[in-house]
Amino acid sequence: MRTYHIAWWNLENLFDEENAVALGRRTDKVFRAIKNDIAGWTPQLRDRKIDQLASVIAAMNTGHGPDLLGVCEVENRFVVDRLVEKVNATLPAPRSYAVVHADTGDARGIDVAFIYDDTLLQVPLPLQESVFFHVVMRRNATREIVQVNFKTTTAAARTWAVFGNHWPSRSGGQFESEGYREIAGETLSFFHQRVLEVHGPQTPVLAMGDFNDEPFDTSLVRHALSTRQRAKVTNARENPLLWNLMWPIAGLPDGSFYFDNQPNMLDQFLVNKNMATGDALIKADAATAQILKPPAMVDPGDYPKPIPYGGMGDPVNQNGFSDHFPITMTVTEVE
Repeated sequence: MRTYHIAWWNLENLFDEENAVALGRRTDKVFRAIKNDIAGWTPQLRDRKIDQLASVIAAMNTGHGPDLLGVCEVENRFVVDRLVEKVNATLPAPRSYAVVHADTGDARGIDVAFIYDDTLLQVPLPLQESVFFHVVMRRNATREIVQVNFKTTTAAARTWAVFGNHWPSRSGGQFESEGYREIAGETLSFFHQRVLEVHGPQTPVLAMGDFNDEPFDTSLVRHALSTRQRAKVTNARENPLLWNLMWPIAGLPDGSFYFDNQPNMLDQFLVNKNMATGDALIKADAATAQILKPPAMVDPGDYPKPIPYGGMGDPVNQNGFSDHFPITMTVTEVE
């Protein structure tokens, strides 16, 4: 049996330095969209934020770092690579981390990426048959859903489809913007079904991300076809249902993100039937799904919310991290 430590984290505006256009790492179009917010964002502030994030990531998996980490709100491949370098410098023994980065069409230039140990998981070549960026159709550009068809490095070399999600925000109002997240839910559900059609009905699928909705919201229940009921998923014959592992936490006075001091369970793990049955070959360990709340990240006030790093127009707290807590879980594979 092989165990994988999985994590997801919204890194809160991990942007490159203000001068990134001159360095060829930011387009003029993105700079025009964020130039007021990025003013004063020095390499030193960027690197301090990376140090803070890396300290949390390296502590995951009892100090060995995650085997697979999905992240969002990263501007470019440069900052992701710099983060990986810092994580490895912090670990007692460096990991063989590789990166899949989606340079998406988001109006603010923020992307989704996967960091994974390539001794455990591989992305088969050619990449165009293993990595896909699915556009979420809306008038204003938003992040694509990133799909990677990993191959495990066990003797069985199983295909494992993983989707990274950063759905449209609640900016402008939760209900006014919910239609965009419903479109994202339909997009995820469509490509989940395509995975089963192309790679076979036994293919395990994991969707993780910042969905900007709670597990009980319409976008996740009606459109992404996720549910709190494991039996609904395992008994499904045709519909590509997903079991939402974070639903139990949504009933607690806790959350991965706080708005107006109220907890929201926006960051979630969803798995399909082939990761939910008792005899699954790649199986989600549902009881391990949790919000990771390192003490240094928790606001000591009345509300146990994460301590943000800030920037992008907000005051910078160099002892902060992100406005989201990471979430983690374990997955086991039969060797």
